[in-house]
Amino acid sequence: MTSQSSATSRLMLCLRLFASHYRHAPLQASAILLGIMLAVTLLIGVYATNENAKQSYGNVSELLSKQARLSISHLTEDSIDESIYFTLANAGFDTIASIEGIATDEQGRLWRVNSSDIIAAISSGIAQDEQANTSVASANIPLAELLSGQAKVLMSASQRDRISKVTNQSQSITLNNMPLDIITIDDQWGLGSALLADISLAQPLLNMQGKLSYIAVFSADKTETDNQLIASLNQTLTQAGFDTTTLHFSTKTSEGESLNALTASFHLNLDAMSMLAFVVGLFIAYNGVRYSLMKRQKLLVQIMQQGLDRRSVMLALSIEIITLVFIGCVLGFIVGLQLSQWLQPMVALTLEQLYGAKLLPGNWQWQWFAQALILTLSAAFAACIPMLISLINTPLAQGAQKQPQNKQFNIIHRRQFIIAVLLLLLCTVAFAFTEQYRHSLVLLGMLVVAIPLLLPQCLHWVVNLLTPAMPKGLWQYVIAETKEIIAPLALAMMAILLALCANIAMNTLVGSFEITLKKWLDARLHADLYIRPNPNQIDTLILLLANDPKVDAVYEQWTVDSNLNRAETPQTLIPINLVSRDHISLTDTTVFKTTADDFWPTFTAGHSIMISEPLSIKYHLDIGDKVQLSQLQQHTLTIGAIYYDYGNPKGEVIISQPLWQQSPLPAKPISLAVTYQGELTTLQNSISQKLNLSSAYMYSQQRIKTEAITIFNKTFSITVVLNSLTLLVAAIGLFSACVMLTQARQAPLARLYALGVSRNQLRMMVIVQMLFIVLLTCLVALPTGALLGYLLIHKVTLQAFGWSIAMVWDWAAYVQVVVIAVVSCLLAVSLPLYWQTRKPLISSLQQEAL
Repeated sequence: MTSQSSATSRLMLCLRLFASHYRHAPLQASAILLGIMLAVTLLIGVYATNENAKQSYGNVSELLSKQARLSISHLTEDSIDESIYFTLANAGFDTIASIEGIATDEQGRLWRVNSSDIIAAISSGIAQDEQANTSVASANIPLAELLSGQAKVLMSASQRDRISKVTNQSQSITLNNMPLDIITIDDQWGLGSALLADISLAQPLLNMQGKLSYIAVFSADKTETDNQLIASLNQTLTQAGFDTTTLHFSTKTSEGESLNALTASFHLNLDAMSMLAFVVGLFIAYNGVRYSLMKRQKLLVQIMQQGLDRRSVMLALSIEIITLVFIGCVLGFIVGLQLSQWLQPMVALTLEQLYGAKLLPGNWQWQWFAQALILTLSAAFAACIPMLISLINTPLAQGAQKQPQNKQFNIIHRRQFIIAVLLLLLCTVAFAFTEQYRHSLVLLGMLVVAIPLLLPQCLHWVVNLLTPAMPKGLWQYVIAETKEIIAPLALAMMAILLALCANIAMNTLVGSFEITLKKWLDARLHADLYIRPNPNQIDTLILLLANDPKVDAVYEQWTVDSNLNRAETPQTLIPINLVSRDHISLTDTTVFKTTADDFWPTFTAGHSIMISEPLSIKYHLDIGDKVQLSQLQQHTLTIGAIYYDYGNPKGEVIISQPLWQQSPLPAKPISLAVTYQGELTTLQNSISQKLNLSSAYMYSQQRIKTEAITIFNKTFSITVVLNSLTLLVAAIGLFSACVMLTQARQAPLARLYALGVSRNQLRMMVIVQMLFIVLLTCLVALPTGALLGYLLIHKVTLQAFGWSIAMVWDWAAYVQVVVIAVVSCLLAVSLPLYWQTRKPLISSLQQEAL
């Protein structure tokens, strides 16, 4: 008992001593906490955003209601007759009618409008959660006014706030020339970014009288399978005289799974960015821990000489690291959740526009904090244990004198360089064999680890090369001391290098993709106006256009959902969009990646098809493969061409117009493209007046290009933000390292001042040293960042999304990144240098040299 009490007292003595050290040197504790907090903030911010999105996919639900078992829609058209809904409701099925559409405001902006039987939706949602304390009344929903068809729409509070910034109005909005009052309800109802109206309002608003987009079907009977429920629905509708072969039944579980599959690569890329930022933050934290331990080396030797055993000292240092990590994780977790709230609208907009996914308001979980704490503790101890053991095993006979460590660091840097070269060689060989984007991302992660390991040794070699060329005197001293400060600055510069590489790589990817997308749009869009009316208006529209003398040509497109399978594996179905266009549109607008020698004759004859590049890459389909389509089971078709497609995340297959017309597929086209010799607004106004068709269903060529680039920019906005935050974290780390290094160099700088070097010369000397190291780091970052960009474009993006992108060197962006790094360096070094050089000479000379 006495021995245990004595060990406890020795441990408490060490802890009090270390706490006193941090009270006298709060900068060291601040640097460690700052690094951990920033690392966890970015990790949790992205992780929470991703988890909330994935949870939304798994809980695909009707607005204001519970999760449906399945949905009923038309197999080939955008709408179904509302009489189907009434038939099922009268038969006792638990159903909700829904309409989805696009409306335009007075400025031409597009808004997504959803509608349903609001009373049925709310009642169903409340019934599902028997313990819910929510009620229709508590939501402040004026049901009587909604059911009477008054012009009122429901909107979440967060969406109302976003709309008020765009329209400067929060109480009303005008859509399709109809003024609508806004009713705000709490975000917990899960409206997301949708505007919700009752069907009695939505049908005239969206020009869908007597029509529905789909019917959501619910079932409380858990013993009834989806197939049994579909069979029961089919029987009821058949008895009522409906042709069920024209209806499509899809389970909501499959919809959630398909969203997970579609967005997997998007979320994986975000996870990779957050892990990069996490690593950069840990560099900062590790730099702070190392500096703190180096400053206490003499203290540790002294207390062990006084009789404290190594075990107690080691345990006290471990408790210190655990405490700092815990505090940093708590702070980072809180700030990370706030960052997630900021990032979620950007991610929600991107996922909605790209994949049609609706994100619900998310809730944070304690498990996220536990995961971040375990990950950070593991990384912290993995990095610090070797250094702790080295300090604890310092021979007591050497006394309290601080031993030079440059030789030890030189050995470490050489080993790091060798490890980096081996990793680079391994990745070079492995990249040639990777076909999955997850494997490519792992190899990319290894490269990201290897690149900063190269830096310290490269800096040493460059400084050694320059040393003989320096004139004797102060400049010789400057270059000699530069070699000495490489070791304490190595971690901060490695963090800067990582951030610069990530920025250069992403700038290369985004810039190259934008240029490729613009070229593809120029080739793809050949008409002046693109129209997608309601199916029941298509014949009238074609007649109207045919009678307009200014219309040069009308091009038609057909589209249905379908499934593709290889001829040898008919049981494996691949969901696709099946498309056909007129021959002129296909020859003028399709940008081919590769074609078979006899493609056009066999395609026109209906023996071959063309598939999109994403479909080809994702499912490893190539020229000459035999496939079948669900609507054309009697045909075995050959893949004759692969074309570039950057506008559809789902796979696409194009068949010839004659084959489409000979097959059991919808005869009416789903959209039209028009070339027009005149003012487009005149044609649009004419169509709107004569067909009562909203301008939301008419797109000019320029509008499509503008909106495509806008969506593109919003898609990459989240990545650009994370890149900027990573660079900011690295800059903060550089500032922290410069403050600590300048503080440690007080005595050497004071000695130079005492020897006659002026303060201005001292400041210039330190700034030149730092700029020199930063510029060398940028010199390493340029080729390595370009290498990462090349791999992102030609491996990760190609494998994840199926997009071939021509790599374009964006020198302006590279120069901008270098300028940001130099400015960050100047700001990081100027302030601490000014503070230290203003101190009295005697005070600085009394400080311990690094």
